[in-house]
Amino acid sequence: MSVPTTNAPHASAGPSAAGGEAAAAPDGSTTPNGTAPNGPDTQNSPAAPHGASLDPDDAVVQLLTPAGERVDHPVYGPLVDELTPDTLRTMYRDMVLTRAFDAEATLLQRQGELGLWASSLGQEGIQIGSAHAQRPADMVFPSYREHGVAHVRGLPLTDLLPVMRGTRHGGWDPRAHNFQVQTFVIAAHTLHAVGFAMGIQRDGDVGTGTDRDRAVVVYHGDGATSQGDFNESLVFAASAQAPVVLICQNNSWAISVPTRVQSRVPIARRGPGVGIPAVRVDGNDVLASYAATTEALRRARAGEGPTLVEAVTYRMGAHTTSDDPTRYRERAEEEEWRAKDPIDRLRAHLLATGLADDAFLAAVTADAEALARETRAACLADRAGRPEEMFDHVHALPHAQVEADRAAMSAFEAGFADADTADTAGTTGNTTADTTGTTAYAQEAR
Repeated sequence: MSVPTTNAPHASAGPSAAGGEAAAAPDGSTTPNGTAPNGPDTQNSPAAPHGASLDPDDAVVQLLTPAGERVDHPVYGPLVDELTPDTLRTMYRDMVLTRAFDAEATLLQRQGELGLWASSLGQEGIQIGSAHAQRPADMVFPSYREHGVAHVRGLPLTDLLPVMRGTRHGGWDPRAHNFQVQTFVIAAHTLHAVGFAMGIQRDGDVGTGTDRDRAVVVYHGDGATSQGDFNESLVFAASAQAPVVLICQNNSWAISVPTRVQSRVPIARRGPGVGIPAVRVDGNDVLASYAATTEALRRARAGEGPTLVEAVTYRMGAHTTSDDPTRYRERAEEEEWRAKDPIDRLRAHLLATGLADDAFLAAVTADAEALARETRAACLADRAGRPEEMFDHVHALPHAQVEADRAAMSAFEAGFADADTADTAGTTGNTTADTTGTTAYAQEAR
């Protein structure tokens, strides 16, 4: 991917390095420089995921093959070489725990305990890899599928449940872990992220060469790139040279529309079109995901501007639990991508290099099972708070309209309390039944 040099003096050492790499073999193996082409005609189609690229600049950076073999890359390879064995084992554990949590949450929705759930199955590589590249001071803007990122940022995964259970509008303090609440309006948060990045830029928290430097990371799907908000965010990010990394989890399907229909060329090309360096990375490769995000964040914190990272991955499950993927894609496609599983490939690498053994794997499995039990218990114990809570964090400062709405809600609730009192005073034998019915009606009205 060609990279503009204006206001990006070191960009050629990062995102642009993916350009002009040699093609991968049909079996999915990569060349020694760690790239696997995925051209515009193939996009994410597993029928020919490693076919000849029509544009060599569309090569996908890969450092760990599906078989778990480590391959080199002149730019991103050294960044991964710095990772310690403990960090590699932690990445593996994080991916396994994230999947266990996701699986349990999906079961809870199927059993009626959650209203909806968006699975992250298959996307653990880009999420865990990119999250490990971040610093605590960096601010993250998720959409609604970034369970692995939340986990690495230190947010208890059970805090993701209340909004899907309908008991909270958010569920956590965004400042506690610099992890914003989820966004369900597709692509709206990309503008929020760029605006926040412009804010810290003006606060002097970028380009100082000190620990004060920070950046913003925003996650979105391939479907979001069809929205106006996303494209506007690119324009503002480029114009302001904002310290933001936009990570597109291109999971092949925006609900029922394949990426190759949404975008006739790789999504990463959107970046250079407005002056933003971009890179395509194997999103099922946790190491390549880490390295690409590390370089992008280095640029952002140093004041060198934004980067667009397109992570080529696959949504193994349904878009959400209200979706039926069997209506628009084939099982053979899913099976081909299952062979590229991010957890399997890192486990194979750890075992082959002697960095993990059966005891370690068993301990991780036990931790995952414990997290699943904790997730179920937390969900079943979750209860709604006061209805007035929905007004508590709408704006940073008091707002007249919000306070008026709060007062109206309080008056509405008080009216049901009066009805309960009247029913109790006028009835002798059916007091309990009447009160229960009134309370149930009030809860339904809420």
